[in-house]
Amino acid sequence: MTDDVQQSPADLPQPPLWVALVPIACLTGMLALATLKLEQPPHIPLILATAIAGLLGRRYGVTWERLLDGMTHAIHAALPACMILMVIGSLIGTWILGGIVPTLIIFGLKIVSPNLFLATSCLVCVIVSTATGSSWSTAGTVGVALIGIGATLHISPGLTAGAIISGAYVGDKMSPLSDTTNLAPAVAGTDLFTHVRHMVSTTLPSLVIALVAYGIIGFTYKTDNVSAIGTEQIVATIERTFVIHWGLLLPPLCVIALVVLRVPALPSLLVGAILGGICASLVQSASLTAVVGAAQGGYAAKTGLAALDDLLNRGGLERMMPTVALIVCALSFGGILETTGMLNRIATAILSGVHSTGGLVVRTLLTCIGVNILAGDQYMAIVIPGRMYKPAFAKRGLHPKNLSRCLEDAGTMTSPLVPWNTCGAFMATTLGVSPLLYIPFAFVNLLNPMTSALYGFTGWTMHPAEAPGKPDSVSISQ
Repeated sequence: MTDDVQQSPADLPQPPLWVALVPIACLTGMLALATLKLEQPPHIPLILATAIAGLLGRRYGVTWERLLDGMTHAIHAALPACMILMVIGSLIGTWILGGIVPTLIIFGLKIVSPNLFLATSCLVCVIVSTATGSSWSTAGTVGVALIGIGATLHISPGLTAGAIISGAYVGDKMSPLSDTTNLAPAVAGTDLFTHVRHMVSTTLPSLVIALVAYGIIGFTYKTDNVSAIGTEQIVATIERTFVIHWGLLLPPLCVIALVVLRVPALPSLLVGAILGGICASLVQSASLTAVVGAAQGGYAAKTGLAALDDLLNRGGLERMMPTVALIVCALSFGGILETTGMLNRIATAILSGVHSTGGLVVRTLLTCIGVNILAGDQYMAIVIPGRMYKPAFAKRGLHPKNLSRCLEDAGTMTSPLVPWNTCGAFMATTLGVSPLLYIPFAFVNLLNPMTSALYGFTGWTMHPAEAPGKPDSVSISQ
């Protein structure tokens, strides 16, 4: 964790609230102009908003060296994520060239019922992400294949991506192997397994509701493009272009096994990319030039079928670089807000006027969502609110696991819903679907904060702090 994130709020500058809100207002306006009116990516608005925040920080005595230090520390913390992103780009490229993704698509079409596809996709991602502890690895492997299957079934990419992200983040949130699952209890002051058990009460209802919704959509979803002939044409083209064989399922199984065995994600995914290149060479008879080209620039499909070319033209390290740049821009903005004390000032204002457990929970959830939006990083969305609200939860006699659950219900779960957040940018690039398309269908991610807020106001599962020598009580009232 960065030095800036660990800095005490008392050591930060104390700008007025209106000053802290100026960069946010400017960013909101510029993002709306760039993305909605000019149809441009959010990089430049983030850079300009960072400059505005920096100028205001200088006005309140923050030196240039400290501003630069805040930005570089924030970026440094995200370098492992950027490296994973680049490796996954190469993995996707070699897995398509090697016939791994096409094989997964063909086998998926034969096994999965179209009516149950969305619910099945969600459950598969829950299982894989829980086993690996990584939503990113899940999306970059089975998620890419599921997007392909959904496209072949003529299901909206937004629907498929929503189901994938819902399942991937349930597993990421609940797995003891996940970094956020370990970070949240550490910040709140509770232990890992107490935290995991406490999250079941908000996560399970959200997942069940989401699965029912995906099932209903699956049985009622209609589109004019659905055509058995069209699907058969895509399948025939895939089988004509690639060698399809069950042995090509071994690289995905190998990657999942490595992560389950607690091999770090980066080397595990790199092994997967190399195995994809080997499959491309040995099974698909691709040249070394083609393998390196797919890893570097992605797979260039020329099947003669436009729909299939759009599906397979993805992957490659170079195609991930705009997302890496977006992450750098977003974290520079977040680092400036943290260093200048603006983020702390906003959080303090949110906390003022709290008179109930429900109010405290809602403010915690909103702060996590706000940091995801402003700082562009889910780790900051866990650490900053956790540090800010830990004394408030203790003052109200609440067990720390209530805080850690809130941090994950909002900090972890809403991170892929913000387009310029590291998670949102990753999911959009990896799955090839705009967040604006999948946000309405990421049901678990949307429901989880609402469920947590409901529990805060009703007192359900809001456990009080343990008295010395006494067992934990059942709940605490509002």
